[in-house]
Amino acid sequence: MGIPSRRFWQFFALLMACLAAPVLSAQDFSVSHLDVNPPAALVIAGQYDSQFIASNLPRIVARDPGIGWWRVTANAPVPVDNAPQLVLASPQLDSAEFWVPGAVMPLRRALLGKDADFGHSTRALVVPLANGLGAGQSVYVRVDGRSRQAMAVSIESLAQVHRNDLRHVAWRSAIIVTMAVLAILAFCFWVGIGERGYAYLLVTLVTQVLYLMMVGGELRALPGLAEAIGGDIRTSRLLAMASIIASLGFITFYLDSAKRQPQLMRVINGSIVAMVVLMLVSVVWDAAVISTLANLVLMVAGFTVLLVSAIGTWRGQRAAYFILMSWLPMMVLLSLRIGELMGWWVNPDWMAYAVPAGLAIAGLVLTIGLAESMQQLRRDRDHASHLASFDTLTGALSRRATDDRLRSAVADAHRSGLPLSLVFFDIDHFKRLNDDFGHRVGDECLRIIASRTRNRLRRYDQFGRYGGDEMLVILPDTRLVEARGVAENLRSSVNCRPLSIDGRLLDTTLSLGIAELVPGETAEQLLERADTALYASKAGGRDRVSGHAPGSITEEMRAYSPA
Repeated sequence: MGIPSRRFWQFFALLMACLAAPVLSAQDFSVSHLDVNPPAALVIAGQYDSQFIASNLPRIVARDPGIGWWRVTANAPVPVDNAPQLVLASPQLDSAEFWVPGAVMPLRRALLGKDADFGHSTRALVVPLANGLGAGQSVYVRVDGRSRQAMAVSIESLAQVHRNDLRHVAWRSAIIVTMAVLAILAFCFWVGIGERGYAYLLVTLVTQVLYLMMVGGELRALPGLAEAIGGDIRTSRLLAMASIIASLGFITFYLDSAKRQPQLMRVINGSIVAMVVLMLVSVVWDAAVISTLANLVLMVAGFTVLLVSAIGTWRGQRAAYFILMSWLPMMVLLSLRIGELMGWWVNPDWMAYAVPAGLAIAGLVLTIGLAESMQQLRRDRDHASHLASFDTLTGALSRRATDDRLRSAVADAHRSGLPLSLVFFDIDHFKRLNDDFGHRVGDECLRIIASRTRNRLRRYDQFGRYGGDEMLVILPDTRLVEARGVAENLRSSVNCRPLSIDGRLLDTTLSLGIAELVPGETAEQLLERADTALYASKAGGRDRVSGHAPGSITEEMRAYSPA
């Protein structure tokens, strides 16, 4: 694909003009600019009037950083009835001096610093035309341009200025508060979860908010901060580049596409390195070319991100879908904005709100996407935890989980003083059953017995497969005598009727041992006594329950049944 032709850019500029047409209606004044920077006295005296060049649109655009002269000339009388005001919209870091007819000294206006006008919002630089303007009269404006921001020129009544100020404050407040809330949420999630993606998102949102508040003028509400960082154009550049680096770092982490799309990810990583270098250079060198290079790097990285996310979305990658949803509208808006800063076209007035709104929406979409990813990771972790905690064959607790529950139950019993008992059992002649009928029948036997065991237990009892055919039941708040009843119930649930497996009826019995926790006893000691009682049942002829008290097997707890 070749470089777009000049005809293409002319068509694009015409399209932008069409978009701007509803906003830039016919004006009763004209705007012209001067290519040289003579002394103010000579300009005000009219000696350079013949050298002013008329502009096609009522806008002031600083072609290069530095001082530039502009003239706003009334084509028809501007009466004083509605308190007319000369308005320069969206000045960002530019400042201006206004020579109004009849005034001895110029009026200085800026969004930040000592010339800030707190009588109006940060929407524009506003200067009253106290005496109106006669047809052919001019206001001379000397602009200290720190960017290539296009400032729309208009003459509005004071009431109209106030209405537009209120609308501007509402829009900007909604955007900045939204981004600030998202930053707070990202910080809380980062601290609470420790997920690195939220740290990237936090830095992105914070730097974007500071950048928007600086170039939009809201930073003047914090005088100390405004004076510290608002007077140097390099600060806004550094914030913008830091935001881009954090955004690309977040995307690299979030997409995890290094193995899926290594060539494209190398372009993104290279863009990060280039942006870091530009940041370091910008600290010591204040040159307009740095902004140009940063914009070019942003465009390369941005469209590479779109390509990566589009490919990932096509392949069903959920994270890529959220990146595409957030970056596509944002890149369109940023492309229009960068084109204006480069002097290629002039955007309509609504772009002053569209770009920050696009950043806020992108932050919201990314926050939702990251939260969705964290939820999926949590579901995967819970699933893995479930697989680690439960035996896949029987559905009982695994050996490790059973040990953990037993230690916790013993600690709770010692702390509360409530009783705790165990039932430890296995299947009689289980090895013979495996040898005679195969392991599949043995597995089915384990599954059926586990199901019958669970059906005889209380909701808060714990049941685990301890190994092979050995099962352990933890009975909180249960004395030894009550544990015997539970064990007998389990024994009868198995020997009362044969197991039906593959058309066979298999008679199966259990040998069970029970033990009650005594003061000062550990989980291991309690389990060892229950195991000793189990072996006593085996030695006594199987299909029976034996209880173990410290020091001996308690005969009165044995329940003998036919072998």
